[in-house]
Amino acid sequence: MKLSRRSILLGAGSLPFAVASLRTGALAQTAPTAQNAEVPPILFVHGNGEYDAVWMTTLWRMESNGVARDRMMAIYFTDPLARSDDKVEQAGRSSTEDQRRELAAAIAELKRRTGAARVALVGSSRGGYAIRNVIKNGGVGDVSHAVLCGTPNHGVFATDDQPNNEFNGRGTFLRGLNEGESEVTPGTAFLTLRSDGMDKYAQADGRFIGKPGTPTGVTVEGPELTGATNLVLCALDHREVAFHPRAFRQIYKFIAGREPARIAIVPEQSVRLSGLVTGTPGGVSTNRPVAGATVDVFRVDPDTGERKGGAVHSAKTGADGRWGPAQVEPSWFLEFVLTSPDAPTTHIYRTPFPRSSDVVHLRAARPLGPADKDAGAVVIMSRPRGYLGLPRDVVLLDGKEPADVKPGVPTDSAATLRLPAAEAGRNIVAQFGEERIVARAWPASENRIAIAELTY
Repeated sequence: MKLSRRSILLGAGSLPFAVASLRTGALAQTAPTAQNAEVPPILFVHGNGEYDAVWMTTLWRMESNGVARDRMMAIYFTDPLARSDDKVEQAGRSSTEDQRRELAAAIAELKRRTGAARVALVGSSRGGYAIRNVIKNGGVGDVSHAVLCGTPNHGVFATDDQPNNEFNGRGTFLRGLNEGESEVTPGTAFLTLRSDGMDKYAQADGRFIGKPGTPTGVTVEGPELTGATNLVLCALDHREVAFHPRAFRQIYKFIAGREPARIAIVPEQSVRLSGLVTGTPGGVSTNRPVAGATVDVFRVDPDTGERKGGAVHSAKTGADGRWGPAQVEPSWFLEFVLTSPDAPTTHIYRTPFPRSSDVVHLRAARPLGPADKDAGAVVIMSRPRGYLGLPRDVVLLDGKEPADVKPGVPTDSAATLRLPAAEAGRNIVAQFGEERIVARAWPASENRIAIAELTY
């Protein structure tokens, strides 16, 4: 008999962490329940067009709960964007089989590194497709737990056209994953995390995917799976159901079998940062390394964004695209200056890094375009681990709500401020909730763009 979908409402109101216990029979057999059960090695899988750095805060929270850094890994797919047609080669984009193959190799590497028989997988959005694909096609013996966060398991749309689009709920790929009495593979414990209506990719109306007024054929329940534990995280958007502190709590509890000791990130006394420089050849975001890029790191004043002395680190990337390590303090606000071939000089402003990380990846800003032709300076406010929701969130750029952030369901992860030439050089405040970044508006005439990149 087919299992019905079940969910637990986890609200954002007066009881934000209220939860009832609900497990399927298969889940109860495989999920650890002992208080002292060892947490299995964990491999994190990013979504469409993204990279492993999106898991930075989750990795820090795991470390703050005693999970050793060397027992975790975050994959970055070579070409993270999906093809328009999964069966047709497309420059700089990957097929479902490409991602399955790369994820299988990463699982094997994490098992080799740790000596563990099985690992846990945690995926955001499209990353959940790769997880389900690798488990269903021979990997179930390698995977103890699978956590799918905002994964459009029944499609972003479900129509009879575009049968080879992997995001089509009626397409070949998703029909293959979802066939059978249960939509999960027996032997692995599955958890899905979804929003209660704030996920742009789980909407009945096509306006969120560029087709206003056209029914998508999917609902807010689209990320759920029969046979899985399905949890609803109220008021969170498509990305936040993976990266928000409330999402972390559920991920940790499901894998470890117990509540995390803490949600807050525990700072380290000394912080080392390093990462990868990637690019956007032909306008397509990839995770391919960029050689010959220069990275300079400055400490800046948190109130003005002005530099406090010379560079604390300078490096030029080799063939592997790596930069670092830079030694910084956990209280320092930072400016990363990326000078990359065939791209604007990009000034990335960040709030303090409380812990070390080797996934501080830097991708050059997009080239200045027609919309920027009259701008004296361009400042972008970016939120990689969530969207900018109005009126849900406090979102202020230079003291005003950004005009290019649409209200209602959060759909925008960035906002752009264009200033006249007379205002180039002044400081701009980007505020999201309690996170505040002060950036400098660098002259566009010098082919420079500033990015205030939010961490939380």
